Amino acid sequence: MDILSHYNYWVAIFLMMTGFYVVIASGNLVKKLIGLNVFQASVFILYISAGVVDKGVPPILKEGASILYSNPLPHVLILTAIVVGVGTTALGLALAIRIKEAYGSVEEDDIHAQEED
Repeated sequence: MDILSHYNYWVAIFLMMTGFYVVIASGNLVKKLIGLNVFQASVFILYISAGVVDKGVPPILKEGASILYSNPLPHVLILTAIVVGVGTTALGLALAIRIKEAYGSVEEDDIHAQEED
């Protein structure tokens, strides 16, 4: 088993760490939302990669055939997660707009400084 044969897992790990770094390192709320979306996309890739069965076919029953079927459940769960992610991103952007209107900035340091005054 070659380590490079599972490159999709390496891509998922790279995206996960990139998104995590952006969330931790950035003080801008919009950049944090983008980092969360990158992190979320990496989780989607990870789940879809885990749900793939080598030489698996869609689960359509055929008479007299013993075929290796792939499980459609991970793909269905990812579709649901995408819808939830879009809603969460929309809510986060709406909150960022309200914070910008209230404080005049979306930088955490500026917001904290105004709260302390």
